[in-house]
Amino acid sequence: MNDTQNTPKVVKSDEEWREILSPDQYRILRQSGTERPFTGPFLDNHKPGLYSCAGCGQELFRSNAKFDSHCGWPSFFEPASSEAMVELRDTSHGMIRTEIRCSGCDGHLGHVFPDGPRPTGMRYCINGHALTFDQDG
Repeated sequence: MNDTQNTPKVVKSDEEWREILSPDQYRILRQSGTERPFTGPFLDNHKPGLYSCAGCGQELFRSNAKFDSHCGWPSFFEPASSEAMVELRDTSHGMIRTEIRCSGCDGHLGHVFPDGPRPTGMRYCINGHALTFDQDG
């Protein structure tokens, strides 16, 4: 999932990001923050549609890949495309995890774990504030 050669990059100054993102979106997307479990948007959203990056609008997940993992954050078993995000090794907080970032704007989305359902076995655990939702998508 690290093939981003065809993805145009969105580059903005820190001031521009602060102008277009809410404080929660800025803290998560630009400062690699997280929302408290069970508090963010889209956790209980079961409508059909498309989830995109709140920073740049890049399509990230389709609703048919969403599942209830009971972890406190929206979870998906596969991205909308193999180029939608990049994976990075994250050794913060005394753990070794795989961080997920939007390939369009380098915004922090969450983490991916190998404990999801079939068919992929993956759990993309995503901050709801990092997402937008288009029910018509």
